[in-house]
Amino acid sequence: MPNILKITLVKSAIGYSKRQKGTVRALGLRRLGQTVKHKDTPVIRGMITKVSHLVVVS
Repeated sequence: MPNILKITLVKSAIGYSKRQKGTVRALGLRRLGQTVKHKDTPVIRGMITKVSHLVVVS
């Protein structure tokens, strides 16, 4: 069974590039403080790395 990552948006994507905003949306995050769960895959890890300054992973 793969590990589950809890990703929380802690900083707004306003003022950042369209690419970073798109990554936040692709992770399923829409509003500040929202938490989503994803399987721990290399693709998700890469997305988290690109927006690590906007999210917290637990």
